[in-house]
This record gives sequence, C-alpha cells and structure tokens, in this order.
Amino acid sequence: MAASNLEGVLLGMGNPLLDISAVVDEAFLAKYDVKPNNAILAEDKHLPMYDELSSKENVEYIAGGATQNSIRVAQWMLQTPGATSYMGCIGKDKYGEEMKSAAKAAGVTAHYYEDEAAPTGTCAVCVVGGERSLIANLSAANCYKSEHLKKPENWALVEKAKYIYIAGFFLTVSPESIQLVAEHAAANNKVFLMNLSAPFICEFFRDAQEKVLP
Repeated sequence: MAASNLEGVLLGMGNPLLDISAVVDEAFLAKYDVKPNNAILAEDKHLPMYDELSSKENVEYIAGGATQNSIRVAQWMLQTPGATSYMGCIGKDKYGEEMKSAAKAAGVTAHYYEDEAAPTGTCAVCVVGGERSLIANLSAANCYKSEHLKKPENWALVEKAKYIYIAGFFLTVSPESIQLVAEHAAANNKVFLMNLSAPFICEFFRDAQEKVLP
C-alpha cells in the first residue's frame, strides 16, 4: 500500500500504562515484597516503588498497556509515521508527559483523554537476571469517558481507520465507547478486532461483551 493509504489505517483504544523499567537487585524486590517473574496489581506498599525506579540511571519509559503495546508494534512493522492511532486516558502529570513523548517517538498518533484528578497509570517493570516482575497501578486508565471519543478531532480517527483493535480489558472501563466504535465499524464494513484478555473479563463483564459481539 502507498504511504498515503496507510495514514491512520489502524486505531487502538485501551488502558494506557507508562512502563517504568529498570534493572534492580533481589534486595529491591524483597523491600517491596515482590516475587520474581510475577505480575500483580499495586497495593499501597508498592506506591513508593515508582519514584525509586524513576531515580535510577538505567530507567526506561515505554508507552505500554496491552492495546498500546500492540499498536506500537504494528506501527514499527508498518514503517509509516502516523499509520496507527490510539486513544485512552492518562493524568495531567509528569508520567503523562512521558507517555506522550514515548508514543510520539514510536510514531503513533495518540489522542489521550487527560483526567484532572487521577494520576497516569503506571507499570513498574523490575528486571532481575533476565526475569521481570510487573506491578500495575491503573489509576487514570480507568477513567476514560465516551465524551472524549465523540469530540470531532477524536472521532475523525475512528472514521479514518480501516481496522480498529480494542483489548477486552477496556470492557471494564468504557463499554459505551466500545459500542459506539463497534457499531460504526459494522455500518461501514470495517474490521473490528477484540480479544478476551483474561478469564475475569468473560466471567464478570459478560453482559458488556455479549452486547458488542454482534
């Protein structure tokens, strides 16, 4: 396909998390009661970890979250700036600015909804001896509103896209947004993609899931 035909061809919507990745030692894991090679949701005892990781010389910031990771990889494969776009909710803070910079550097057109109250969602990535432990703090990622999607400059991304991908995790945040996009895709013969994400989605968000499936 010509580059002009690829602009905005793929849209993703989901829960953006800024990965804060650094090499640490086992004492660091023990300090925050984190098991090697594990993935958990953050508790209060983990919250100081994010600033400590940020202070390390080897820290890396990556625009993450399940859907955003997929979009970044697709963007890298397509090799055309602006071929992909993404929407989700971040906070108005330093991690939100890092997220915007990271998405821009990856070539993704990101239109984030910026929540005034909640901090940007983060995921601590603690690397020890080739294994990594993940501690996710969803925060603002849980706050996306369909009003943001309906704004003309954001809905334009939906209209431009030929393929739309939304991970099942987003059913816990804004099923109304998913429904709007799914109905647009169906009406305009576009490819709409979802996945199941995790067993708890099928167990506890079945109604929202079944509403989208047609």
